[in-house]
Amino acid sequence: MKIDILTLFPEMFEGVLGASIVGKANHKGLVSFRVVNFRQFSENKHGQVDDMPYGGGGGMVLKPEPIFRAVESLVESVSAMEAEESLTSRPRVILLCPQGQRYSQKLAEELAQEKHLIFICGHYEGYDERIREHLVTDEISIGDYVLTGGELPAMVVIDSVVRLQEGALGNAQSAVTDSYSTGLLEHPHYTRPAEFRGWDVPEVLLSGHHENIEKWRLKESLRRTLERRPDLLNEIEQTPEIKKMVEELKQEL
Repeated sequence: MKIDILTLFPEMFEGVLGASIVGKANHKGLVSFRVVNFRQFSENKHGQVDDMPYGGGGGMVLKPEPIFRAVESLVESVSAMEAEESLTSRPRVILLCPQGQRYSQKLAEELAQEKHLIFICGHYEGYDERIREHLVTDEISIGDYVLTGGELPAMVVIDSVVRLQEGALGNAQSAVTDSYSTGLLEHPHYTRPAEFRGWDVPEVLLSGHHENIEKWRLKESLRRTLERRPDLLNEIEQTPEIKKMVEELKQEL
């Protein structure tokens, strides 16, 4: 996977892209990164990338020319490589903004299947609307709040996508059982010691009985979802076993 990031602050990505799972995936060759300061694509000798909004108002708006030129430069360079590799897919161009689609694990899994992603990290008051209408393929928001720029949201999305690449995690099963991957919140986890300050690990986890352990994990996953995100239960396929567990849990809670 190729990931390109357009930003005015490339230094913000140095630690994130070089550490932990993301850094290891890069080192293994599972993903490659290019962080580009789109100020270099400005047509202004001062490197100006923003201007006052037409019609007045507070704040500055990112101009279309530098963003279009930066993205087109990246697409052209990749297209040349794609021609050699006989690939035809075009990159997803992702705009990080509060108005975008709410980010989810389902969308992360979708993006993880792509060969090339381009992230546009804006600043200031907003983007020229022509960037939204004629350049980007996706607008993504990581929550109902406003940040200074798109860099932090881009890091969140990149981390969630890279960890889904085959070989990125030490245990491939980890991504399958994560919260939201199954449609439910993940069950509780325990490790050694079996007793800590009077708090014991549930006996079923020490039993070695795999079928009982899986049933316990499913029920505890349902319990946690019912307590914290009951809305998610409406989005999963409820088998007779799950329906029975949910009814039992409702009686307990």
